[in-house]
Order: sequence, then C-alpha cells, then structure tokens
Amino acid sequence: MNRHITHYLFCGFAILIFSVVAHSQTDTPTPDDEPDFIVPARPGVSNPAEFQRPGVLQIEMGYNSNFHSKGNFSDQQDMPIAVRFAISRRILIELDTDTPYSLKDQTGQRNSGAGDTQLGIQAVLRHENSTHPGMAFAYYIKLPTADANRGLGSGRVDHNFIGLISKTIGKTTIDLNVIYLLAGRMSGPGHASSGGAALGFSYNVTKKFTIESEISGSSRNDGQQGAIYAIGGVSYQITRRMVIDGGVRAGLTSQAPRVGFFTGITIGIADLYKKRH
Repeated sequence: MNRHITHYLFCGFAILIFSVVAHSQTDTPTPDDEPDFIVPARPGVSNPAEFQRPGVLQIEMGYNSNFHSKGNFSDQQDMPIAVRFAISRRILIELDTDTPYSLKDQTGQRNSGAGDTQLGIQAVLRHENSTHPGMAFAYYIKLPTADANRGLGSGRVDHNFIGLISKTIGKTTIDLNVIYLLAGRMSGPGHASSGGAALGFSYNVTKKFTIESEISGSSRNDGQQGAIYAIGGVSYQITRRMVIDGGVRAGLTSQAPRVGFFTGITIGIADLYKKRH
C-alpha cells in the first residue's frame, strides 16, 4: 500500500505543478478560434480535448439507462449531473455525480440511492488548429459516495488518467480518448489496473443539428467484466447557452447490457468573467 500511496502523491503533485504552469501561460485567441460559449461533453464516453469559453460555468444533466445485462445487474438507471468550469483556455475543473442511481440485480431486487461522485481536472496541452489536433490530459478521482452494501458502488476510490485528442475536418469532429484506470479492489486491498478507449464522431448536418456516433470499451478490472459499446445519437442547439441530446446505446459483447437509452441537456449557467460596466 505504501508504494501505491507514494505513486498517487507523485501523480497528484505532477498534475498540480503542470496545471499551475499551464494556467500561467497567456493565450491570445483570435475571433476565429475563440471557444464556443458551451461545449457539451455528453452524451458519449469520449470528451473533447478543448472546452467552453473561459469563465463559463456549464452544467450537464441527463437520464441514462441500460437493460438486459448478463453481468452483475439486469437493468440500471441514473440521472448524471456534471458541473464544468473553464478556469482558462487551458484548465477545466469538473464535478460529476450519478444521483439518483437505481440498480436491479439478477434476482430481481432493486436498490436505489445516491451514486458515486467524481472530481476532475483537464489541461489542454496543445490547442487545435488547421494543421494539428487539439491534445489534452485529464485526471479524475472517484469518491465512493454510493452505498456499497446495497450494490450501488464498489465502496473504493478509483483513479482515472485520460489522454484526449480532437480534430475537426470539414463538418466532422473526431474525439479520441485513451483511458488508464486504477480501480479500488472489491476483493481485497490495493488497486487493479485496466485500460479503455473511446472514439467518437460528430457530424454537423446544420449549424444547430448534429449526428453523433461512438464506440468505446474497457478491459476487465477486478470483478468488473470488460465490455464494448456503440452509441448513436443526435443533438440540437436551441441557443448558444443550451444544447439538448438523445440516443441509444448497444452492448457489443456478451456481458454488456443489450440496449440502453439516454437523453440530456447542456446549459451555460453564467459567464463569471464577463466584464460588468
């Protein structure tokens, strides 16, 4: 355990130092590369390498469901909420929760309650331009706020390290995330490592209407089976501060839920850096 604690402390200090250095850099964007007021990170697993305008407090809310699983549950439903704040063009902080969370096990017993909570930070390493993609690194820590005794969570702390690459080609945006997960073992002390990836495509049919698709997967981790998923969805920008989305998810491997549905909304709550006269 001491080795793991040292490893996490080192990673934490490295992320903190990197964030301070990155935040200290001054960006002078032109009107052409000024970030949008909001940049939704939902509904897929993959997140964009870059995010909303600095100072914008963005909230994402939705409904998520998965059905007909052969794994640890028969169906699962939750209402994910993510609060994302852009400190600068290079630094984003995020708070996520899956509350309320409801799970029916293979015996037919349903348990409901609070889900787990995640805290994260994302740093842009390189902004996208006409010749190269945007690149970023993110770290998320899962806090076990879900009740493990009722099967709603593992009761252990998890660490996610994510590399993000995004590129827009014409009307299509491609987002690639590569994930390294250190999950707290449910079967004993320590952490188990696994990998994952998500590749998403977004095509702008019009300025407001977008078609989205994604394939994502993860390897086996302790008691959690590996799985591969595909999603298809649409999003519509109502205003510059509001985007709605919806779609379906399909499990492509034997232990993954056969089908799932999602819908949600992204809202730009406020521009905290807006100058007041």
